[in-house]
Amino acid sequence: MKYALFLGCTISIREQNYEMATREVAKKLGIEFIDVEDFSCCGFPIRPTSAEASLLIAARNLAIAAEISEKICTLCNACTSTLTEANKELNNDKELRKKVNKELINIGRKFKPGLNIKHFSRILYEDVGLEGIKKKIVNDLSCLRFSVHYGCHYLRPSGIYDYFEDAENPSTFEELVETTGAEVVDYKNKLDCCGSPILGVEENIAHSIAKRKLDSVKENKVDALITICPFCSIMFEKSQKKIEAKFNVEYNLPVLYYPQILGLALGINIEQLGFRMNKIKPDALLGKVIGS
Repeated sequence: MKYALFLGCTISIREQNYEMATREVAKKLGIEFIDVEDFSCCGFPIRPTSAEASLLIAARNLAIAAEISEKICTLCNACTSTLTEANKELNNDKELRKKVNKELINIGRKFKPGLNIKHFSRILYEDVGLEGIKKKIVNDLSCLRFSVHYGCHYLRPSGIYDYFEDAENPSTFEELVETTGAEVVDYKNKLDCCGSPILGVEENIAHSIAKRKLDSVKENKVDALITICPFCSIMFEKSQKKIEAKFNVEYNLPVLYYPQILGLALGINIEQLGFRMNKIKPDALLGKVIGS
């Protein structure tokens, strides 16, 4: 299993623990990553102001990837949806493809159909498989209870993902977490947005949206909230202290990436999984596992 790794902008700058854990888990499970220096922003941030420019940026990344591999692994939900939608549009619309390639030729690139784009979590679920993961587990995390947050762009628009998951009643993320032995605790607003898309415009509303989810998760007395998207993690973890101060509440809720807890179950050293970089320290959680 070999994939061109598309990190996007946020992970390398603000969420290095996600990248660290992903790389270590990939090694354990026989997944090989190809690092591509020429990758840039996926185009997602400018889509509201210029859909055409966003498509060209995405197409450039896809053209670069096609020269190296037929498969792209993404870690960010927004990057996944942006690249997947652009890939689908350019595959299906010959005239649009001609128009885009007319621009790309100016930088010596050309989009070619045939790329496959998958989020790392989907690669784990579909390509490695639940049973394949379970065979590698060495630490049983049955002492831990987690709630999960999918994030909007991992599931929707479901059409661009060929309806691989029921966007209104998903289960694949829970199944992945359960491979570690941990219990997954549901909550009423699990599929709600984290609020991050409007953080830069309406901070108070964004924090209110995140607060509702944090309230629900905290009520269940779980050990951590598990995410698979850097934007969502920033909202729940990096903004947690701001939300606590603004609304006079206290959570102290660790927010972890799925590869971090999977890596823990796979027996990877906690230093290699980037736990020291988590803003809300998961010391109590780690103590349960390491001391068991």
